Amino acid sequence: MMENNNNLKQLDREQIEKMLQTGTTTVGIIIKDGVVIGTESQATGGTVVVSKQAQKLFEINQYTAATIAGGVADCQYVVNQLRALSRLKEVEEGVIPEPKYVASICRNILFSGRTYFLSLMIVGGYSLKEKTGKLYGIDLLGTLYEENEYLSFGSGSPFSLGVLEAEWRSGLSRSKGIELIKTAITSSKERDAGSGFELQICTIGKDGFKQV
Repeated sequence: MMENNNNLKQLDREQIEKMLQTGTTTVGIIIKDGVVIGTESQATGGTVVVSKQAQKLFEINQYTAATIAGGVADCQYVVNQLRALSRLKEVEEGVIPEPKYVASICRNILFSGRTYFLSLMIVGGYSLKEKTGKLYGIDLLGTLYEENEYLSFGSGSPFSLGVLEAEWRSGLSRSKGIELIKTAITSSKERDAGSGFELQICTIGKDGFKQV
């Protein structure tokens, strides 16, 4: 029995490690007046490119967006839940929910699944209460990370993180933030087989969600 339990634990670790190596690149950075969030548009199934125009960047509400990495169906389900619950909260209270509220809901959904949902998500936006950009990462175990600089998930993330570590600076303007996101994701596209094709980028500030 002990040997079987050890085998199961080893299988769980291998499964989780495999899940974390999802074929994509998602990036979020804090800028002076908000956040810039981006990804690319390639969807893969094993070693096959399934789609060149996969949607990986989603507007949750006027001041919050999310990127997805992992199983497409799982991620789409979570995104739909976030949109619905955010809208319900807005109707009930008459105020658009904060990015932290959306991130907390995402965390609760993934934690309740505990590896059932193959989903790693970046949730970012602009806090109307704090008048600043907010950036959160949520993994498939329901772990919630709050970052005050930058964040990247997916198989291409090491290449994007290398660019961000060298180039990110506090107080970046919106235009420079967009260019940095482009450079980071492009570096991943050139080096990572799981990332490719068109860029999907948005900015979120006091004027709300803006598709680039």
